[in-house]
Amino acid sequence: MPQDHSFDIVSKPNRQEIDNAIQMAIKEITTRFDFKGSISKIEKENQDIKVTAEDEFKLKQVLSVLQDKLIKRKIDLKFFDYGKIDQALGSTVKQLIKVKQGIPQEQAKEINKLIKACGLKVQSQIQADEIRVFGKKLDDLQAVMAKLRVANLPLVLQFVNYR
Repeated sequence: MPQDHSFDIVSKPNRQEIDNAIQMAIKEITTRFDFKGSISKIEKENQDIKVTAEDEFKLKQVLSVLQDKLIKRKIDLKFFDYGKIDQALGSTVKQLIKVKQGIPQEQAKEINKLIKACGLKVQSQIQADEIRVFGKKLDDLQAVMAKLRVANLPLVLQFVNYR
């Protein structure tokens, strides 16, 4: 039984656009009047983002600037997992923001259940941090994509390798 058509479901942020948004937010923070003389920083730490500020109020303002830049660059905020606010050295506060990449196993199982619930003649298969969907009809695959787009999932899904 040959499977003629397929596509992959992935969840991968555009790292270059995230880096650009961070650089633009840093530039705005250094030039804005209300941040003059304050200890407000945004740093990239491996794949994550670390935000440091004098107090919780300034931290929220820095996060607001960063989120504005991310939205302008069309990066969905569902890609980010905000950690708790910690006290740092020199009476400052910091927050670590993890950048989510890939589809976790439990989410992948939930997506598979949604695909099966569609009642279409397609099969889905979890492959590491992505899901491959097979089917004979292109219309069935497009129906699965439409169903997943309207499903309110806590992560951003992209559909790639559509053949």
